[in-house]
Amino acid sequence: MTQYSIENLFAVKDKVALITGGSRGIGKMIAQAYVENGMKVYISARKKEACDATAEELGKYGFCESIPADVASAEGREALVSTIAEKEESLDVLVNNAGASWGASFESYPEKGYDKVVDVNLKAPFFLTQQFLPLLTKNASTKNPARVINIGSIDGLRVPGTANFAYGPSKAAIHHLTRNLAVVLGKQGVTVNAVAPGPFESKMTEELLKHFEDLINKACPLGRIGSPEDMAGVALYLASAAAAYVNGVVIPVDGGIWLAGHVA
Repeated sequence: MTQYSIENLFAVKDKVALITGGSRGIGKMIAQAYVENGMKVYISARKKEACDATAEELGKYGFCESIPADVASAEGREALVSTIAEKEESLDVLVNNAGASWGASFESYPEKGYDKVVDVNLKAPFFLTQQFLPLLTKNASTKNPARVINIGSIDGLRVPGTANFAYGPSKAAIHHLTRNLAVVLGKQGVTVNAVAPGPFESKMTEELLKHFEDLINKACPLGRIGSPEDMAGVALYLASAAAAYVNGVVIPVDGGIWLAGHVA
């Protein structure tokens, strides 16, 4: 195998990963990509039935285990961290993907909705990274770092057209937290990067795509929404040796939508 071979640069086999919100949507896309390429994958989601079903489905490609947990609560995060620590001595990749949104007009936007979105989209990634740090640093080095991958959004890069006044700001905050943690954790052998997806098929975008998919396609320079392969590619890259020196970046995966103008 040569120094710059695909097998050498992009291999992820035998790495251990945890993906929150891994039962559906973008989390499931990433989980399948990792499982199919030989990683040992744990997925977490709030709903046990959905999490167990996805783990069983992806288990036909390799190792995938369900650990249901509500990462919005301190108790849920502690239980998740404890369970992983019982099963693994180290963690190579943490994907903070679990997300929430809440749509309402500016005049009626409720505090409980704002709190829910911030708790899931911002607080949970911070405290999960903090609590998993001993496992992330166990086998990590600055040459072969562990990876934290935060899932942000292009709505954290632009002002969205939908009435969701907590979602965009929470995603802008996770982008900045990514940069902050990259500086703090890099010396410990942990890189922290973010992916800012555009529209992909998921439960969260179901209503948006139902009403506005044609407009979104027209606004995108590539003329389409994202596919599972698009998300799989960037997730595999960030977990591989090819991205060992990439730290503190936010990668839009949206076909250029956020650069091209405003859509609904």
